[in-house]
Amino acid sequence: MRDWSPVMGLPLWVWLFVLPSLIAVLCYIAGPRIERLLRPIWRILDGVYFASGVIAACFMVTILLLIVAQMVARWTGVALPGTTEFAGYAMAATSFFALCHAMMRGAHIRVSIILNSTAFLKKWLDIFAVFAAAVIATYFARFAIKANAFSEMLNDRTQGQDQIPEWLVKLFQLDFAGALEGGSTLVYTPIWIPQLAMSIGTILLAIALWDTLTRLLVTGKNPIQSETVE
Repeated sequence: MRDWSPVMGLPLWVWLFVLPSLIAVLCYIAGPRIERLLRPIWRILDGVYFASGVIAACFMVTILLLIVAQMVARWTGVALPGTTEFAGYAMAATSFFALCHAMMRGAHIRVSIILNSTAFLKKWLDIFAVFAAAVIATYFARFAIKANAFSEMLNDRTQGQDQIPEWLVKLFQLDFAGALEGGSTLVYTPIWIPQLAMSIGTILLAIALWDTLTRLLVTGKNPIQSETVE
């Protein structure tokens, strides 16, 4: 039986930066010859990006519903604490879940004046820009996850008035037995729960950028077509 411990024991930066870079180099060397093999993976990733955009849209609708509920509560004199905090969490989730979907649809602004000067600059500056963005996004995602883990370890709680059922906290912790046994006791929202949207969103953005780089190297064309040019 093969011993994988030397490979699994590699430093984290190798997995996050070196390995994707080597895959990108292999994609450039192989070129269109591996396009047919990669297309099923690209279709799956496109579905993931679309699903992330749908989730972002759902959180945007949630913001609207919370605002309307808050307005109705004020008109009727009913106390509805925590709506401002929950709307803020939904806004953060909307922003981070929309990152990868918006980028693949060309909704992010790209300054492409230099790219349009010559074909040579367009090709290599585009590759460099996507590679640099992928590295930065991966770095951001790594520390977003680290911040999420620290919040959970310290049991950091909200300072606002928002409270959620204890069984929901157990559910997010994947403690299904505790979720079934937990009652409807309200507890202050653990900060790591809304931070999950930040971690997931930045991970998906990093994946989307590495994916864009591989598509660019294999096909020679940037898959982001409908760009906003400044």
